[in-house]
Amino acid sequence: MIPTAYPSKEEIARLSARMLLEIGAVNFNAREPYTLASGLPSPSYVDCRKLISFPRIRTTLMDFLTVTVMRNAGFEAFDNVAGGETAGIPFGALVAERMALPMTYVRKKPKGYGRNARIEGVMSEGQRVLLVEDMTTDGGSKLSFVDAIRDTGADCGHTAVIFYYDIFPETTKRLGDHGVELHYLCTWWDVLAEAKAQKAFDEETLSEVEAFLNDPRAWQEANKKD
Repeated sequence: MIPTAYPSKEEIARLSARMLLEIGAVNFNAREPYTLASGLPSPSYVDCRKLISFPRIRTTLMDFLTVTVMRNAGFEAFDNVAGGETAGIPFGALVAERMALPMTYVRKKPKGYGRNARIEGVMSEGQRVLLVEDMTTDGGSKLSFVDAIRDTGADCGHTAVIFYYDIFPETTKRLGDHGVELHYLCTWWDVLAEAKAQKAFDEETLSEVEAFLNDPRAWQEANKKD
């Protein structure tokens, strides 16, 4: 079923943040910061992969993501939905089902044998492709997927994610310069607001996370390991 009527963007953001908190996908720890893929520290970490194990929440968020994309980009804006390896694959499949579109997925790199392809499934020249992922930090990883899609002759001008950090100002510019529009359900600011409302973490932790969100580069520099 294709969803067409759902809450406002603000209510979707609040409910999405609440669901991430409810299943323990949000991790705050200021005393022992997490190490991000970049090697830099962070007092916050979100694991959207957990969502696939919670059917009611998974279904609701995929409805939210589908209607967000259709509201923003149009109801007949796409011909194909591509999930990014690996976290984006299940979400890509679920969104494709809701939009009644073919589903494909994009490898991070060629598999090294056979067709040596990065695109799995059928993607045709001229198709308008929506790239679906679980989350984005600074947008950098999306560009490789977008380029792989465009190498087939298809067009990719939109990417949709459940969670967007929204703390690095270069993200939307980086994607925009590459001709890609970002669609998302919630950000760290939404999660922080809901965590405060629920008193999900102690005040000291919430205060430290807020300091990180307001100036992540300075916080990382002050807290990185020697």
